[in-house]
Amino acid sequence: MTDNKEIAKQVIDAIGGKENVDSVAHCATRLRIMVKDKEKVRDDEIENIEKVKGVFFNSGQYQIIFGTGTVNKIYAEVIDQGLSGTTKGEMKQEAKKQGNVFQRAIRTFGDVFVPIIPVLVATGLFMGLRGLLTQDPVLAVFGLVPGDISANFLLYTQVLTDTAFAFLPALVAWSAFRVFGGSPVIGIVLGLMLVNPALPNAYAVASGDASPIYMFDFIPVVGYQGTVLPAFIAGYIGSKVEKRLRKIVPESLDLLLSPFGTLLIMSILSLFVIGPVFHSLEEVVLEAVIWLLALPFGLAGIVIGGLNQVLVITGVHHIFNFLEIQLLANTGVNPYNGIITSSIAAQGGATLAVAMKTKSKKLKALAYPSTLSAFLGITEPAIFGVNLRYVKPFLFGLVGGAAGGFMGDILNLEATGMSVTVIPGTLLYLNDQFVWYILTNIIAIGVAFVLTYLFGYTDKMREDIEGNKA
Repeated sequence: MTDNKEIAKQVIDAIGGKENVDSVAHCATRLRIMVKDKEKVRDDEIENIEKVKGVFFNSGQYQIIFGTGTVNKIYAEVIDQGLSGTTKGEMKQEAKKQGNVFQRAIRTFGDVFVPIIPVLVATGLFMGLRGLLTQDPVLAVFGLVPGDISANFLLYTQVLTDTAFAFLPALVAWSAFRVFGGSPVIGIVLGLMLVNPALPNAYAVASGDASPIYMFDFIPVVGYQGTVLPAFIAGYIGSKVEKRLRKIVPESLDLLLSPFGTLLIMSILSLFVIGPVFHSLEEVVLEAVIWLLALPFGLAGIVIGGLNQVLVITGVHHIFNFLEIQLLANTGVNPYNGIITSSIAAQGGATLAVAMKTKSKKLKALAYPSTLSAFLGITEPAIFGVNLRYVKPFLFGLVGGAAGGFMGDILNLEATGMSVTVIPGTLLYLNDQFVWYILTNIIAIGVAFVLTYLFGYTDKMREDIEGNKA
């Protein structure tokens, strides 16, 4: 087996040498390289390097998929051989110069929301565990009934499950300030202002238990619990206001006046202008999503389950984090998760079919780990390393995703959280949906596997592709 140092040398050589590299970074699964001249990169050689699971060019970066754990070691070896390392944030600044306006906007949206997803994932898992522990059959195992559960224990679980969404605007404003160059701590305070307990609670106003405060007799002001867009826009504008103030305020007064001026200006704009306007827009978007998910005959499941992994290729799928967050914050459940889980599982099923059908040891060594990665919720190795290379497995994976999405939609699967799927995603369905969740994934995997095994792959296809590259 080739050691990581040799693999790093092979990568550097195939990428066009050190002189063709501006900088190198890595994420959870991919080595990300900013190259000077894309034409000097030899894709075929890289794909044949041991441990490489796929390659593609995106967002101004040449990305080589190694998988979790391995990529960290390869990155260290690449840096040891004299290449310039950089952080993902610095690389994103370089990448922002490339791509069209829409692509740059999507990347920015992802930069804001991706960092807060882990706490929302944790919250969803807590919801799933609470659902499991309060089920009658589970309590019966211990000889208990729901009335035996301590009220204090239930209060504690409520703290675990409600905190992140109760202060969601603070998380969003913090991240927006961080991404757009402001002081994150100012973002936190601004976000907390939007949910200050002194304001009428948004949920109470929606249910009719409270009334808005009217400023100047015509501007309705409420708390913005569970909102995303007002905090995002406030964070964007607030960071610009802060940077402008720091340029004009004398250095001796900067520490005092810049935060004061930013919070004063943005509290007025956020509560009286940005909040009312963008909260209304947010409600329109949310209602549109709910309408789509409520379409009859499983249509939403077919469309979303069938097309989700196409969006993954483009990177546009990050924008849907906003929609999932909104669904959870406003309805308490996430029907979108069960549908996209099917699309992810199906790509794993197609890759598994390739692994089992091929006689190539190299392809098996690539496809089996990629299958496992997909079943753990990460499809890039399966898509870019196997399925897209032979096209039909990817297409049949889309069909499997549509079939599973249809079933999940018909069964009304509703996750308690977001961002974990397939095997880890079971934790979001530890209630009376657990069996239906498993069934939905089996259908998605089964359809993709059978179609790919029967019609989607032969070793002759592999030989033809490799022959054309030779």
